[in-house]
Amino acid sequence: MRVLLRSLVLTTMLAAPAAHAAALTVNVEIPELDVASYHRPYIALWIEQPDHKVAADLAVWYEQDKKDDEGTKWLKDLRQWWRRSGRNHSFPIDGVSGATRPVGSHVLTFEGDKAPLADLPPGEYGLVVEAARELGGRELLRIPFTWPPSQEQQAAAKGEHELGKVTLDLAP
Repeated sequence: MRVLLRSLVLTTMLAAPAAHAAALTVNVEIPELDVASYHRPYIALWIEQPDHKVAADLAVWYEQDKKDDEGTKWLKDLRQWWRRSGRNHSFPIDGVSGATRPVGSHVLTFEGDKAPLADLPPGEYGLVVEAARELGGRELLRIPFTWPPSQEQQAAAKGEHELGKVTLDLAP
């Protein structure tokens, strides 16, 4: 009887679906621009609270291979991110900093039970994506969302110059 009970419990545990944490996936499109001198854009992605305070930095892409960290001096061109968060960091930021990206689509996925989302309290937020390019322009997109998601959701915004389509996918 005892062996049968253990076998039944083990079978039930193995057959039960695993609990999954919520996830946030961002797809950032960097458009191809027909310009005389093209430089890859610096891009910052973060989550902001309704009062525009930074709740979590997700990524900052900048030129990291410059001599004497010269690439960091241009981070202030990401004006909104720099004023709200960037100037408070030393670079590189572990788990956030990355190299500039080429033209195309770039996907980032964040699990709700891991940094930076693990400590994000339930509530209303905005995903913010800001881009700045040398000899180019600046652009900022905001996509509102609720965390944690109760159902699968998708939202998008489209840039006009430095950013293409940015999509936000949320999964419970």
